Amino acid sequence: QVQLAESGGGLVQAGGSLRLSCTLSGGVFSAHVMAWFRQATGNAREFVSTISRNGVNTHYADSVKGRFTISRDNGKNTMYLQMNNLKPEDTAVYFCAANRVRYNGTYFSTDYNYPYWGQGTQVTVSP
Repeated sequence: QVQLAESGGGLVQAGGSLRLSCTLSGGVFSAHVMAWFRQATGNAREFVSTISRNGVNTHYADSVKGRFTISRDNGKNTMYLQMNNLKPEDTAVYFCAANRVRYNGTYFSTDYNYPYWGQGTQVTVSP
């Protein structure tokens, strides 16, 4: 049974940085495409970023492009989201998601493509 655990959330002032981590257990991390989604209070869950199983292909939502960087370390079974120049509108619960795929280059930006989800970590950005 694949399980995902996020960490690294917290409270930061606008313009600050945070790094989120997501660790996968119960499966072969390097066989999974990974992604970050977020959900602000009262809003639907939205895509943030995704990374292919070999780390070569990445994709970002327009709202975070140039500020956030997704990466993964297959040796540590961990994915990261480096968030710089944070804005109050980035405030949300951030979730990591995973899906086992056959091909190295595959990635998905829609939540229905991900069967495995973490519990989420809160990120709060004050003005």
